[in-house]
Amino acid sequence: MSKYLTLSLTLLLLSSCAKKEGIIAAGPNFEKDLQTALIQAKPGAVIELPEGTFNMTGTLSLTVANVAIRGQGIGKTVLSYKNQTSGAAGIQATGDHFTLEGLTIQDTKGDGVKINDADGVTIRKVRAEWTGGPNEKNGSYGIYPVKCKNVLIEDSASSGAADAGIYVGQSKNIIVRRNTAEYNVAGIEIENSEAADVYDNVATNNAGGLLVFSLPDLPVKGSRNTRVFNNQVYSNNTPNFAPKGNIVAKVPTGTGIIVMATHNAEFFKNAIHDNNTVNISIISYLSTGNPMNDPTYDPYVSAIYVHDNQIGAGGTNPAGLAADIIAPKFGKLPGIMWDGIVNAKDPDPHICIANNGDTQFLNYNAGGAFKKVSSDLKAHTCTLPSLTAIEIASLGTH
Repeated sequence: MSKYLTLSLTLLLLSSCAKKEGIIAAGPNFEKDLQTALIQAKPGAVIELPEGTFNMTGTLSLTVANVAIRGQGIGKTVLSYKNQTSGAAGIQATGDHFTLEGLTIQDTKGDGVKINDADGVTIRKVRAEWTGGPNEKNGSYGIYPVKCKNVLIEDSASSGAADAGIYVGQSKNIIVRRNTAEYNVAGIEIENSEAADVYDNVATNNAGGLLVFSLPDLPVKGSRNTRVFNNQVYSNNTPNFAPKGNIVAKVPTGTGIIVMATHNAEFFKNAIHDNNTVNISIISYLSTGNPMNDPTYDPYVSAIYVHDNQIGAGGTNPAGLAADIIAPKFGKLPGIMWDGIVNAKDPDPHICIANNGDTQFLNYNAGGAFKKVSSDLKAHTCTLPSLTAIEIASLGTH
């Protein structure tokens, strides 16, 4: 045997051993073995999970950087938390360069997957769901990175979340693509975040389909530089089942896209239809009626560009403010509505609307007691510079 063949075989054996080192065996000690592997993991570790359904009793936690958890695929590797007795989340991670892929997480008491304060997050082919359907007792968030940088969520899904199915909050440099969100209160949310691309997703059968907004009293301020394109947002008419007091409890059932207290956002080439309250709603935080005690918070919208969308039927069975005040005054609701609330220091917020077919528009002037309303799109016939595409160099995305 030549020395080169011997060397090749040795490398092959070493490679095989390395692959097997991170496999967690199925069996009665699966949960304990998995948590031990997460505690003892070294940077660069790949922890592989077998096929099967595994009953979990407590939150899995990871603090080590550069670790991947990899199942055999959605529906093939299933972590069931139906009998969870400790913790609330299914998986909770804080390490940078965290990857989770190829599994389903079911019926957690709290969030399905929560990643906090990490730089470099990849969620791929993961499903977070509550199998009993919409219920206010379900966990709040399915997939939930918060205070993170360089976030990629792709080819994933969430169903049944009592707040948002796929949520990215207080984060920067974000890509959310090719995901499905259904039967959540809110399908997909981008909150208090900067530089996000949200595209090729499907949001259907939620109370509200896709939300981009900013809230007060949070450490990270503002919502800006978001592109939302090539999404399908339709039939989001599931009754809102959020617990009372939660901000999303005020999302009217039947809402397609909500843009609230956001700056520099572009919405284009989306298919939005059959949302019974409104297909696109552009509002100030002041429209919520919630208190605002944060002196640094900006509640207004500005530089919103809605163009080249396919906006179909909708507004036929409105809920909330639209049902109580707007529809009785104006009849059938249009595809795009704006509350008309502006900052007195900036009376022209540049709400630009163009090339959305024959969809109608309404500025219902909520700040002026719903008087002097306007359906004249000419006042909004303007364009804004296209926003820059998001790239995440560390994750090799563009």
